Amino acid sequence: MTHSLTPRDEGNLPALGAAPLIRLDAYVAEDGSTVVNGHLLEMGGMRPPNEAILDAVAMFARTLGAPVAATVIDRTVQQVARLRVHPDGSSRTIADEDDLPPGHERTAAEEAAFPPLARVGRIIQHAQREELHAAFVLASALREHLTLRRGAEDELSLEARAIEAYLAYKRGDHMLSTVLALTVARIRCRTDLHRAAPDVARATAAWQRLWDEGQVATRGQELLHMWERLSAAGLLQEPAHQAMAQAVRSRLAQGGRSVPPPASAPAALPAGSGAEPAPAAPEDKPLKPTRRGLRRFTRRAGRSPGAPA
Repeated sequence: MTHSLTPRDEGNLPALGAAPLIRLDAYVAEDGSTVVNGHLLEMGGMRPPNEAILDAVAMFARTLGAPVAATVIDRTVQQVARLRVHPDGSSRTIADEDDLPPGHERTAAEEAAFPPLARVGRIIQHAQREELHAAFVLASALREHLTLRRGAEDELSLEARAIEAYLAYKRGDHMLSTVLALTVARIRCRTDLHRAAPDVARATAAWQRLWDEGQVATRGQELLHMWERLSAAGLLQEPAHQAMAQAVRSRLAQGGRSVPPPASAPAALPAGSGAEPAPAAPEDKPLKPTRRGLRRFTRRAGRSPGAPA
């Protein structure tokens, strides 16, 4: 692929009337694939992702004629970096406590400039063209930033994780698909049991493709607990869901192994149970906190793209 600094369409630019320091977002996947504002950057040669991100964000700053903020989730180093980039191309990193004040108004302004639903549409377009890698990376970027901004239990974050799980399934990564789908089901069982059955069914469909005996037993036991809880609540109404619950029970019995739910993924508890809640998404790899002065995101004024820092 070749690197491109120019937006593919005008929808990739923030509104000219956007509030100062509207926060852009960028994402670097573990394989180096790089996303800025829901668009996969075309990278060529040995172009480092951090340089591509700085160039792209500086372009936004020049377009707006004002400094731009950016949040970069970099999974290659398990870190989130927060940046200020100026129209002259200079940039610096700041610590979490120096970032823009959080809050609903800020989140609403950012998502008005870069609507999550527009990003979902772009993901679907890639998937329809069988560009599954691009679709999956864009879905991961969307889920990561929505989770960081809104929390794992937010409805948009859950929907993005469900899309990511489906794309992992389409790509044949059934272990990752199971993990993602189980997280959605686990959260749904805790927050809205009446809507949980379809999510448990999706997790079951991915689990049925697993072959590792340990994972089959461990993940299957959690699924079985979810199905039994739905049944006890009178929410196991669909014949297809009843059949899936029985399939989980039968597969575990045939394997001769039944293990308790793992400590890292306990069964969801009803609200008000008095028990200490488990992490909403324990499989999410934690990100290191931002430090000031990260060299790879620091650039002097007027430095041309690709020049030494």
